[in-house]
Amino acid sequence: MARFAAATALASSLAYVLVAAGAAFAQTPPVANPQDRMVVDARELVYDNDKKTVSAVGDVQILYQGRTIEADRVTYDQAGKRVVATGNARITEANGTVITGDRFNLTDDFRDGFIDSLRVVNPDKTRFSAPRAERTDGETFIFEKGIYTACEPCKDNPERPPLWQVRAARIIHKKAEQTIYYEEARLEFAGVPLAYIPYMSGPDSTVKRKSGFLSPKFLNTTPLGYGIGLPYFINLAPNYDLTLTPTYLTRQGLLGQVEWRHRLMNGSYTIRASGIFQQEKEAFLAAPLGPGDDTFRGSVETNGKFFINPRWTFGWNASMSTDRWFYKNYRILNESLSSATYLQEAISTVYLNGQSASAFFDLRGYYFQPLTSTDWQKQQPVVLPVIDYNKRVHKPSFLGGELTFNANVTHLTRDAAAFQQLPQQSAFLISGTTSDGTGYSLYDGCAVYQKNTCLVRGLAGNVARATAEVSWRRNIIDPIGQVWTPYASVRADIFSVNPDTSGYPNDRVRSIVDTSDEIFGRAMPAIGLMYRYPFVAKTGWGTHIIEPVAQIVARPNETNSLRVANEDAQSLVFDANNLFEWSGKFSGYDRVEGGTRANIGALYTGRFGKEGFANLLLGQSYHLGGRNSFASGDLVNTGLNSGLDTDTSDFVARAQISPMQGLFFTGATRLNQTTFETQRIDAAATYTNSVVTASIGYGRYEPQPSLGIFRRREGVSLNGSLLVTPNWRLRAGVLFDLDKYKYDREVRLAQYTAWQASPATVAVPKYTDTGLFQTASTSFGINYTDECTVFDVSYSQSYADRQSGATKDTRTVMFRLELRTLGELSYQQNLGGAATTGDGVTSSQ
Repeated sequence: MARFAAATALASSLAYVLVAAGAAFAQTPPVANPQDRMVVDARELVYDNDKKTVSAVGDVQILYQGRTIEADRVTYDQAGKRVVATGNARITEANGTVITGDRFNLTDDFRDGFIDSLRVVNPDKTRFSAPRAERTDGETFIFEKGIYTACEPCKDNPERPPLWQVRAARIIHKKAEQTIYYEEARLEFAGVPLAYIPYMSGPDSTVKRKSGFLSPKFLNTTPLGYGIGLPYFINLAPNYDLTLTPTYLTRQGLLGQVEWRHRLMNGSYTIRASGIFQQEKEAFLAAPLGPGDDTFRGSVETNGKFFINPRWTFGWNASMSTDRWFYKNYRILNESLSSATYLQEAISTVYLNGQSASAFFDLRGYYFQPLTSTDWQKQQPVVLPVIDYNKRVHKPSFLGGELTFNANVTHLTRDAAAFQQLPQQSAFLISGTTSDGTGYSLYDGCAVYQKNTCLVRGLAGNVARATAEVSWRRNIIDPIGQVWTPYASVRADIFSVNPDTSGYPNDRVRSIVDTSDEIFGRAMPAIGLMYRYPFVAKTGWGTHIIEPVAQIVARPNETNSLRVANEDAQSLVFDANNLFEWSGKFSGYDRVEGGTRANIGALYTGRFGKEGFANLLLGQSYHLGGRNSFASGDLVNTGLNSGLDTDTSDFVARAQISPMQGLFFTGATRLNQTTFETQRIDAAATYTNSVVTASIGYGRYEPQPSLGIFRRREGVSLNGSLLVTPNWRLRAGVLFDLDKYKYDREVRLAQYTAWQASPATVAVPKYTDTGLFQTASTSFGINYTDECTVFDVSYSQSYADRQSGATKDTRTVMFRLELRTLGELSYQQNLGGAATTGDGVTSSQ
C-alpha cells in the first residue's frame, strides 16, 4: 500500500475531504502561517460516511501548531469534534515535552481531552505518569493517581520503581501558574512509602524564582533545645527578593532571620539580619565568659560587589554581632568568619579595586571582631586605609627590562596594647569590664612587662606608614646561554607613631617605646645581580635541565627596627619559595631586609615520557656584610629562630615529583646549617583516578621560643575516598597529633611533681600513657549522587585540646538529602557534651 507523504497534494486533498465533511481535521481554514496548517503523514486514510469519521492509519504523524502527534491510528469524529489517537500514541509539544499514552481523546485543536496510561517526559527529564489524565484549557494537567519523579528509569528494568517518587491521589500541573499541586501525597523511596504529606505544592521546571516555602531547617543543642525553621521566599521582582526564616527553639523562643538580595545593572548586594529575645539566659555563662546577662542577641551581615567600569570594582563584606558567641551558639552562617584552632574572628572589609594590564590599585579598610573568650575587642586594630599601588613598565626605552613602581599606605588604631607571653612566664586569666561596659577576658603572662619575656603584638594608639619603591631588573642572555639579571631599587618609608599609654595595659608601653608622638623615616637603596646557567641533557628516558643559580643583593643596614610597631610583617617563614626574592624575605612592609646577602641554589627540572615530571630546588643564604636584619628582633622578635638569624642560613629544599598521571609528591624542608637537623618539614603525596582519591600529609615544625612557640608541632593527615559503584562513594580522614602525647606527658609529670611536694592540697593525678599517635580529629562519610538525588551522611570527631579551650571531644553527625526539583533537607547534630571555654555556654551539645 502506498505511503502518503506530507506533501502539498496530500495536505490539500485531506483538507478538501475533511472540509467537505463539515470540518477540517483541526477546524481551521487554510491560512498563511505555516504552523496553522496541518500536515499529515500516514499509510492510508479511511473514510466512514455513516459515522462521519476520518481515520489516518499506519505510522501516523500529524504536525499542527508546533505540536506533533504520532500514533498507529488517529480518528477525527466530526459530530463530537474529537480526535482519538490509539496505539503507541505520542504528543511532542513545541517546548520538547513528550506525552505518551495508550489512548488520547482530544478536542480537534489537540488542546484539551483525556489520556489513558499517561506518561509525560519534560525537557528537564522530570516525569509524570497516571492511569488517566485530563488536560483542560490547553495548560492544566490533572493526573488521577499520579506519580511524579525527576529520576530516569532503570535501563535494564524500566518497570522497577525509581529511587524516589511522589505518589498522590491527584497531581495538578497549572502551566499558567507554573505550579504543581499534590493532594494526599506520599514520598516513596524504591517503592517504599516513607513520608505522608496531605497537601503540598511547588514550582514546575520552568520556574527560576517563585515565592513560597523552602526546605525546613532543624536544630538541636542543649542551650537552645529543639528547633525548626521554615524559610519563606518572597520573589518581589526578577532582580530582588526577600527570605524570612522564623525558627522556634523550645528553650529560647523565636529566632528571626531575614535576608535581602538585590541585583542591579552593575553589581549586587545582600543584607542578612538575625535576632532573638532569649527566654532562658541561664543556659549561657555570665559575663565576661558568656552572654548569660543578655536578653537580646543578634547579628547583621552584608556583602556586595559593584563594577564601576571594566577596570574598577567597589565592594564590601561586613559582619557585626551583639556578642562574640552568637554565631556559634545559634548556628548562624556567616561568610566573613575566619576560623582556626587558636583563632576565630569576623572580618569586615570595604574595598575599591582597579586593575589594568600593567597596573593595580587597591584601597581597603578592615574591622575585626573576636569570637572567642580569650580575645579582647580593644586589642583588635581598626585598619583604615590600606592603599596598594603597583605599576609595571616593560622595556623602558632608556633601560630595557622591566621597571616596577610599588606604593603602600597603612593606618591603624588600637584601644589597648596587645601583649603575648614568652615561655618563661606563666599565663593567668584576667577578666573585667572596660569603662564603656564591655566585658573582656584574656590570658596574660606580661602583667609586668619585660623586654625579654613579652612580645608586643600591637601598640595602642595610632600607627601609620607610607612606603614607595621603584625597582628595575633585566634579563641578559650571553652567547653561551648564561642568564644575567641585574637589579636595582630604592625604597622610602615614613612612619608616624602616636602611642596611647593611659590605663591598663597601655601603661606598660612606657618601658619600651618613646611615649611622645614621633615621625621618622628610612631609605633603603639596593643593587643586585642574579646568575643562572641552565644545562640541558636529553636521555632515552627524559629531558633534564640542571640550573645553578646565584644571587647577591647589597643594601645598607636596616634602621629603626626597634622603633617600628611591626604590624604586617610578623609572619616569617624562610623556605625555597622566598630564597631568591628580590624585595627580601619579610612578609610585609613594616620590616625591610638590610645588609649584603648572597643566595645560592641549584634547580633541577625533568620531563619523563608524556606525563612524568620533576622539579627540585636546594639552596642556602649567606649574610656577607652589614647588620643582619633577621638577628635583631623587633617588638615581636620577627626574624629570630627563622633560620636566617646566623651568617650562614639553614638549608632549604623543595621538591615536586609526578612519575605518572594522577600521582603527585610534594615536599619542602629547612635543615640546620651545621647539624642538618630538620627545622621544618612539609610533605604530601596524592593519588587520584576515576575510582580512588588518596592523600597523606606530614608536617613538623620545631619550637621557636623567641616567638612564643615553646613546643614542637608535628602531625600526619590521611584522607581518601573510594568510588564503590558509579553512584556510591566512601570517604574518610584522620589527623594525628604526634606531639600532643609528649606535651601531655610533661603536663602529667608536672602534676605528679606538684602532688609529691604537697599531697595534702593537690589531687593525685591520673596518668595514662596514650601512646605516640594521638588522634586530633577523624571523619568519615558516605555519598550517593545520581541524576536526581544527592544523599550524604558524615561523622566527624575533634578530640579535646586544652590549648584551644576544649575540655571534651566534639562529635558531629551531618545529614543532607537533595531531591532534584523538590528541594534539600539537611541536619547537623553534636553528640555528647563538648563544653569549651569559647562557647559561652554552661554545657553545649
